[in-house]
Amino acid sequence: MSTVLRRPGRVDVAEGGRATEAVRADPRYQAYTVMRIGFTALPIVMGIDKFFNGLTSWPQYLADWIDNIVPGTAQQLMYVVGGIEIAAGILVALRPRLGAYVVAAWLAGIVINLVSYGEWYDIAVRDFGLMLGALALGRLASVYDRRT
Repeated sequence: MSTVLRRPGRVDVAEGGRATEAVRADPRYQAYTVMRIGFTALPIVMGIDKFFNGLTSWPQYLADWIDNIVPGTAQQLMYVVGGIEIAAGILVALRPRLGAYVVAAWLAGIVINLVSYGEWYDIAVRDFGLMLGALALGRLASVYDRRT
């Protein structure tokens, strides 16, 4: 039987960072769990798709000014982008307190790219909402992720 640790301003969590039954029943913890799973899986899936262009042709979303300053083709940049997204998703899985903010920063960069492109405002607004969700995950992780 594990000991329940009590920390000021924190939710009770058993030794080893595992949630107690009371914590698992808490809607805040459930929201944290859903967001952690989502912000782990979605960047990984989208990152993998950057290599195959199965959902869309990703290079079409790259602003011209970015394409002009980076070496190589837009598709080659999408391979790098895909690798970064996969790494960000893995980071959320392993260290959500840090990974959530990395994903939020990445989404901010995507929003800047899309707005500067001048054509994808609807997707930019969606990604801005995802960025806010990643920031919320970071705040929830400050309570529920016990790893330092």
